[in-house]
Amino acid sequence: MSGVTIRPVVTKADRKQFVNLAWDVYRDDPAWVPPLKDEVHGLIDPKKNPWFEHARAMLWLAERDGRVVGRISAQVDQLVLEHMGAGTGQWGMFEALDGEAANALIATAEEWLRAQGMTRAMGPISLSIWDEPGLLISGFDQSPMIMMGHHRPAYQGWIEGTGYAKAKDLLTYEVDIRPEAQGVMARLVAAGEKNPRIRIRAVDKSNFERDSAIILNLLNDAWSDNWGYVPLTPAEIAYAGKKLKPIIYPELVRIAELATGSEPGAGFEPAAFMLTIPDVNELTRDLNGELFPFGFVKLLWRLRKPRTKRIRVPLMGVAKKLHGTRLAGQLALMLIEHIRRDAVGKYEATHGEFGWILEDNQGMMSIAELPGATVNHTYRVYEKAL
Repeated sequence: MSGVTIRPVVTKADRKQFVNLAWDVYRDDPAWVPPLKDEVHGLIDPKKNPWFEHARAMLWLAERDGRVVGRISAQVDQLVLEHMGAGTGQWGMFEALDGEAANALIATAEEWLRAQGMTRAMGPISLSIWDEPGLLISGFDQSPMIMMGHHRPAYQGWIEGTGYAKAKDLLTYEVDIRPEAQGVMARLVAAGEKNPRIRIRAVDKSNFERDSAIILNLLNDAWSDNWGYVPLTPAEIAYAGKKLKPIIYPELVRIAELATGSEPGAGFEPAAFMLTIPDVNELTRDLNGELFPFGFVKLLWRLRKPRTKRIRVPLMGVAKKLHGTRLAGQLALMLIEHIRRDAVGKYEATHGEFGWILEDNQGMMSIAELPGATVNHTYRVYEKAL
């Protein structure tokens, strides 16, 4: 095997090669779902992605005999430095066709991070914890749902072979959503539905900016003590809301509100949310990553009334002031059951996925397991002293 050369991504043609490499890596993998190329280009474009307002990144390609055989990013995020510790740099967007290319790419990313003053490398994170964090280490035979990654089994050995150890595992849970809530879950939901101080409502797409801000602000509050947490900025909240709007269906996104007082006419304040989306990967798989010239029309048509077998809960949270209370669990289970009913009845879904959930987040794991969910994918974030 001849030597590998590493070069930075500079031109538009370089970016195209960076994005297109995934098609070479996974061409024979039946579980892989081609991402929409326009989405990947937007992720790495500083002119489009507001993440670059508080972070900087470098991208590289690995080549052998004129052929691209790997890619990687390295990034320094000011918010990561503030919330995950000074000196914490990250790398991601990692793909490689062989171990030699993987070693050279990781070494290049580490060298750049050292030059930026970083003392610890963490990855893969592409580009943010809110995008596609972690390396898939179990569940290779099942296609990922929307907003989750898929990787080659060989990557684990290549990464660990360069000295990386586990920082944290992230879990996704799958559950058959057709059965109605039973047992403790059913009783808690029924009690909550009789409580006039609790109100569960669907998002209002006519006031989508208001409701998306409510959800993402609740997210910032609910997740603020979690490992890996980095706050979403107002610009990122607006950007995320704009991207999510086409796949938001009011019955699948709910906000739980609590009365602000016991007297008649008391107002309500947001207390929890659950964002559920159809598995758009089922709708885009045959597009092969291309929206134009005809893929965009096909996707718009399919999104008018999606019928996907699977739905995913990428984001869920309860206001931090309620953490550790019985009410927090009750609100979460009410949100799950209200959305489950419509997902099955109106969208004909049969299975749902929760995640990702931190491996040591016992509260969320218990909530996921109560309706019978089991782990279907494990993603690992690695770290190494530089």
